[in-house]
Amino acid sequence: MERLREAYRSGQLILFVGSGVSANIGLPPWRRLVDQIALQLDYDPEVFGTYGNFLSLAEYYRIKKGNIGGLRSWMDREWHQNIDIRESAIHRMIVHGRFASIYTTNYDRWLEYAHDAYDVDYVKIANASDLAKARDGVRQIIKFHGDFDDDSTIVLDETSYYERLQFETPLDIKLRADTLSKAVLFIGYSLSDTNIRLLFHKLSKIWSRHERLGVRPISYVFSHKPNPVQEEILSQWGIRMLSSETDDPGLALCRFMQDLVED
Repeated sequence: MERLREAYRSGQLILFVGSGVSANIGLPPWRRLVDQIALQLDYDPEVFGTYGNFLSLAEYYRIKKGNIGGLRSWMDREWHQNIDIRESAIHRMIVHGRFASIYTTNYDRWLEYAHDAYDVDYVKIANASDLAKARDGVRQIIKFHGDFDDDSTIVLDETSYYERLQFETPLDIKLRADTLSKAVLFIGYSLSDTNIRLLFHKLSKIWSRHERLGVRPISYVFSHKPNPVQEEILSQWGIRMLSSETDDPGLALCRFMQDLVED
């Protein structure tokens, strides 16, 4: 924890924000999205959910509808209502934290809305053209899996997911460059999430190639419960797992962020 604090205090820490942070403010679970796909395709949600995993069901939706525009519109409406972001302690600490930049795999706009609420300047980066908007001294919010303002950037179905696994887009290249000089803290992620585990693995490969130059950073993932098996696996990839003894995931994350940011 002390090494993490050192990276944080010196402005050498990148924050990576997952869906657990959005769930903490009451956004609906992924099951609601699967049910919505079923309803828009005139299927019984209970039956439709047995036809494949989320990625394949979203892929089927894209094939049948021609695009994901209707689903994206529903998500945009459903995920952005009746929430006062100032009531989220985690978002307040993220906004006021000393994070060099913030990456997120969330599509929603709550990170941006939180910065707006506290009048903190930022640049949103969701595609290659946005990279030119970056300015010295201004925080970057990198929408790693896309943004509601640009349907083409959203990683939702199997095709977009497998393309993301190639790890060769402009945002991937930016991430590789950023993480060679700074540590990364992952919050709001499930350790069973295959997507984030692949990201860990790919980053570890990049870091190991540069280790002989003495530039391999130590990065961190927060989990609300200890897990010695995952801790050992992640350690070989250069990822340190930090955990809590608090059963409630939201409360555990809030206390962890408070310990880091308000130290």
